[in-house]
Amino acid sequence: MVISPRDADDARMSTLDVRVWRGGAEGSFQSFEVPRHESQTVLDVVTHIQRVLEPALAYRFACRVGMCGSCAMTVNGVARWTCRTHVDQVAADGSLEIAPLRNLPVIRDLVADMREFFHKWAAARGAFAPTRTKRDDFARVAPESAARRAIDAAIECIGCGVCYGSCDVVTWNPDYLGPAALNRAWTLVQDVRDGARGERLAAVAGDAGCQACHTHLSCTERCPKGISPTAGIAGLKRAVAAAALRGKL
Repeated sequence: MVISPRDADDARMSTLDVRVWRGGAEGSFQSFEVPRHESQTVLDVVTHIQRVLEPALAYRFACRVGMCGSCAMTVNGVARWTCRTHVDQVAADGSLEIAPLRNLPVIRDLVADMREFFHKWAAARGAFAPTRTKRDDFARVAPESAARRAIDAAIECIGCGVCYGSCDVVTWNPDYLGPAALNRAWTLVQDVRDGARGERLAAVAGDAGCQACHTHLSCTERCPKGISPTAGIAGLKRAVAAAALRGKL
């Protein structure tokens, strides 16, 4: 039987060559052949592998519609939400390489340990510090105020870790608080209801804080929500400098 070049191309394009990270930090990639379908997402590919080819594959997902961010992985070297990344976007040559998010410990296979990410969120004083009690009336923030408008996009962060996995500064300096934690600090520094502004600026002013950002813009480029942590970090730099000049740090 003679197979024409066109038939060979069609057969090749009907499947995907997928390399998936297996094991922990010292693991390796395992290869799979996965059927290719129209409108197929990278999460669909991972799910097929786990359900059909390798039931022991560990990965994390929840909503499947871009609401939770828990399916974030490294796809062909770039941090992405796998549920919103279509195969046609990233696998023009029919191949995929899927790994856990960078800059985080690997629990197993495609599951990154997010504790370090959220510990840094806490270190940046990412918890709201209210100035009112339940006996007081609701605090009101004017939507047209400059402070509120400055954080309109920033408050949409869902903590998926894509920016953290994309940040070269975190790779070089594991103590760096990272884009998401600093973005969160920025939203609270601008929140007129919050009562911990001084403590928060002090928390992000150190060597591992906002001044360590090199403004590479990787976090801004990769954020699936269209947020610019770089802009928020720049705002923190200005706020820290102003507080230092006033002797409040």
